[in-house]
Amino acid sequence: MKQVVVAVIAVVVASGVQAGTKPLYQPAPAWVVPAPPLDATADDGVPRRIFDQQQRLSGGQVWSYVDVATRITSQQSLLETGTVILSWQPDEGDLIVHRIAIIRDGKTIDLLAEPEPLSVLRRERGLESLEIDGVLTATMPVKGLQVGDTLRVTHSVTHSDPALKGNLQSSVVLLPDQTQVGFARIRALWPAATDVRWKALAKVTDAKLTKTGDFRELSVTTPLPKQPDLPPDAPARYHALPLVELSTFRDWADVSRTMAPLFAPVPFAAGSPLAAEAARIRAAASDPLARTALALESVQGNVRYLFNGLDHGNYNPQLPEKTWAIRSGDCKAKTLLLLSLLAALDIQAEPVLANTRLGGFLPARLPSAGAFNHILVMATVAGKTYWLDGTGLGIRPADLGDTPNLRFVLPLRVGGATLIPVSTHANARPTIALTLDLDQSAGIGLPAPVTVDVTFTGPSVEALKAADKKLSGDKRKAMIDGFVNNSGMHTLVVSRTIDYDPAAGTATIHITGLTNEVWPRDDQRYQNKMDVIVDKLQFGGDRGRPEWRNMPVATPGPVSTLFRARLRLPDGGRGFTLEGDRTLPPTLAGQQVHQSVVFENGVVDMTGRLDATAAEVPADQVAATKAALALAKSRSVKVLAPRDYPAHWKVVRAARAAGKIAPIEAAFATAIADATEKPPLIADRAAFLASVYDRAGAIADLTTVIATRPTVPVLLTRAGLYHQTGKDAAALTDAKAAYDLDPGDIDPLRNYALMLAYAGRTPAAVALLDEAISAGGERRGALLSTKAAILGRDRQADAALAAVDAAVAAKPGDAG
Repeated sequence: MKQVVVAVIAVVVASGVQAGTKPLYQPAPAWVVPAPPLDATADDGVPRRIFDQQQRLSGGQVWSYVDVATRITSQQSLLETGTVILSWQPDEGDLIVHRIAIIRDGKTIDLLAEPEPLSVLRRERGLESLEIDGVLTATMPVKGLQVGDTLRVTHSVTHSDPALKGNLQSSVVLLPDQTQVGFARIRALWPAATDVRWKALAKVTDAKLTKTGDFRELSVTTPLPKQPDLPPDAPARYHALPLVELSTFRDWADVSRTMAPLFAPVPFAAGSPLAAEAARIRAAASDPLARTALALESVQGNVRYLFNGLDHGNYNPQLPEKTWAIRSGDCKAKTLLLLSLLAALDIQAEPVLANTRLGGFLPARLPSAGAFNHILVMATVAGKTYWLDGTGLGIRPADLGDTPNLRFVLPLRVGGATLIPVSTHANARPTIALTLDLDQSAGIGLPAPVTVDVTFTGPSVEALKAADKKLSGDKRKAMIDGFVNNSGMHTLVVSRTIDYDPAAGTATIHITGLTNEVWPRDDQRYQNKMDVIVDKLQFGGDRGRPEWRNMPVATPGPVSTLFRARLRLPDGGRGFTLEGDRTLPPTLAGQQVHQSVVFENGVVDMTGRLDATAAEVPADQVAATKAALALAKSRSVKVLAPRDYPAHWKVVRAARAAGKIAPIEAAFATAIADATEKPPLIADRAAFLASVYDRAGAIADLTTVIATRPTVPVLLTRAGLYHQTGKDAAALTDAKAAYDLDPGDIDPLRNYALMLAYAGRTPAAVALLDEAISAGGERRGALLSTKAAILGRDRQADAALAAVDAAVAAKPGDAG
């Protein structure tokens, strides 16, 4: 159900007023209290001179009046303000234009003098979100508007919804604190005999309710005062909503019984397509829960989502027969269809109103239908509650018991109902299951063949299918590769596929490739932090301020993630050990966790599941929760290599002898052959070949890259390889080419100087450095250090020491 927020240009109106598809041009109604006279000459730097919002609620109708005066202070504001745009719902009310004028040098230029000054167009603002709201938009380019002018637009919008059965509901937006405005007001009035309740959902400085004659009048000061600071992880209900709400609904039960008749299940005519669908489901399964799952799958899979606000569609659902015939409908239509199917299958179910974003606020809000933006089904099977959302996608029987994070919902019952809480728990299946198989058996420091499987369930499957159908070639490859590269793994992808399992409702991305697994060295041992859960957990929980100390901490969810990582170690794992906690507490950072680690036959196998259930951490448990997470992070699992792990050259020699280098080379060759943009991958292969001492192969690859893309790093890398193979003339040529590309960068300069020295041209190298050193600056110390190295290599000990002394003087805090 689409949320109704009656604010600046959207309000509720009388059913007795004839709505129209063209704007009306009339004076302001008599009940409006005009804003104070506008001083258009005031020069206080405030662009918004007037922002006046007034409403009248009477006899089942609300009329909303808005008067806005804006000074044009710049060319940017001229662009932003130069077109008047006013919208309304023609089947439920009118747009009434009272004034559009330019105030210039104390004179008023009337822009409504011409007949039909505004043009009307249907402007489906939510079409990209699959919404047809039926809104019409009247526009007017403001001719002749200049910087320094004040544009004043005064209009009303009326709205009436028969679904409310004469009830009124409205909300007005409060300007946020520190908003610059000359005059601002919120005013509402209604007959004293009408029981209108009102509530400000944010802290306001002044709100007055008075009685004048037969009317009551509410005035609320706006902009808002500064609202209390809150920690970002405070539950949503603690955050202020900048709204003033008005409603004639007596309580939530009144809302419930008013809306309930709209969603009474509709019997299917004998022989109709829907009767046949119900019969198909009944024949397919005898178990009530299985039938419930089939009915939900039918509504989700056979009816695409499309909100339709036409013909009072904001609350009235489309009939099931039409929904099934046109195979499209919004949450209202899908809910009524699902309720009708379940009724035909003798499954107990009822509709419930929900707010998908602000459910936690509901108990603090005024009862109204406008407090909700969604409707779904609450079914009961064998005494257990199931939440069935017809607008969802990809739900399978295994997921039927999952709980949405709605906090509170309102059942729609003929006898009325009050808000009920929605308790959440862990999902039955993981939303994402990630399996990582890493083969480091060739040795630490060498690229590791890797296999990555990412399995999705639920709505993500349909989103992936849609993207998969739209993309091809390199764009499709980039989308798939992003699932590993965006995680920070930096994987060279060799192959990629996506497999779909319609029965299970899953999609699995399968990737093979190479990754450079980082094994930092600490305490003279290589180690790999093999953590699949703890590093991903964060818990701020800042409750340092006294006013925050009693606030719980909100956590995300419900969402479940499964991780599995397998690491195959060199030499069958001989000498490798594990450090850290193999298991975890059942709860960390307010989320449910499970971890197991097995180390046998040279393979470390770690499995972890993380279930975020949208639970709240009570205030008195925040400190203990932070301490538990900090302890877990300090004791995360590490794989430790033996202290006598061999030097890299020995690792490479052993890997060659065991035939483990060739598969890595083959993986590079396959990836390069498949790539459209080959130079970056060829450069990566060159780095690998250099690391395994195949300098000739690395030089050949870099030569291929340089032929099309001669960058400084590639040229310097080849220069270094040429020097290592005794080809100093070629090395000098590359170093000079790199220096010429970027003479202002210190790295090409230092490398060029070194290659000059290696080529026997030490005086030229020193002269090059001295010229740069004489310019001073931050790089002087590094240049002096390079000069000292060159002089020392040339056996000029005294001069080298003098350069070192000068470098130390230039950078006394630099350990290098």
